[in-house]
Amino acid sequence: MATTSKKGTPEKKASISYWSKDKVQCPVCKKAFEREIMRSGNGRMIAGGLTEELHRIYEPSAKFGRIYPLIYEIGVCPNCYTALLWNDFTEKMDPDDADKLFEHSEKRKNACEAIFPYFNLKHERTLFDGTAMYYLALMTYDDMGAYTLPTMKKAILTLRLAWLTDEINQHCSGHNYNLISKMFYSKALFFYQQAVINETERVEKSSTLNNMGPDIDKNYGWDGVIYLCGLLEYKYGQQDDIQLRLKKLSESKTAIARIFGLGKSSKNKPGPLLEHARNLYDNLSKLVNDDEF
Repeated sequence: MATTSKKGTPEKKASISYWSKDKVQCPVCKKAFEREIMRSGNGRMIAGGLTEELHRIYEPSAKFGRIYPLIYEIGVCPNCYTALLWNDFTEKMDPDDADKLFEHSEKRKNACEAIFPYFNLKHERTLFDGTAMYYLALMTYDDMGAYTLPTMKKAILTLRLAWLTDEINQHCSGHNYNLISKMFYSKALFFYQQAVINETERVEKSSTLNNMGPDIDKNYGWDGVIYLCGLLEYKYGQQDDIQLRLKKLSESKTAIARIFGLGKSSKNKPGPLLEHARNLYDNLSKLVNDDEF
């Protein structure tokens, strides 16, 4: 119901986002589309706690309610359903990748509708629509070459998808988004670990990515990637093969120790990351005895 001012005139609805005057050109179909940008200031973003997954929680405000800054980080072409992190729209795309992405346009749309039915790309985005855009982006990077560092980006996207689908489940339970969230956590574990393997084997230099998040409030860098590999293994790793699990947890413990165990160098690392890394190390120490491996 619309509110009115003291003078009796209708008050404008509090705006969270706006449409940029400068349009974005899709590198696949070459069509131009509008970019939605979240407004800042005026009490829109009230930072709350930081979870152990390095996810920033924002408190709801009386004027704007609960907002989700993450959902504005993805751009989607409404013509061919190519979805990318905004910065990647200005990067040069391999012609073969562009052809493949155009060929798979309907496939992406149909796969997204299967999980996020009736998602909308042309209105002001909601939590539901913004989450669908992340899923479109995940499928887009599936078709892109190593030069775009797709494995690290898919790790970040799937972790954010796990957060966002869990948020959807809290607002709309009974539609299996809790199970979908767990699926994305499993995918995030795979992609984070694969990104580290690709970095070690020089397949993809993920450590050169400007911002590894995982959220948008702070860049925790490569140490954050190593930490999340260990945390996701601890929380979501397989448990059928106990010996394999203990071996992986032991390897995680060794990697985590390097984050805060390098003397003076640890002083230059973010305090929250060091705190969470120490907590994870303590939890891993309760489960594994390194002498066994």
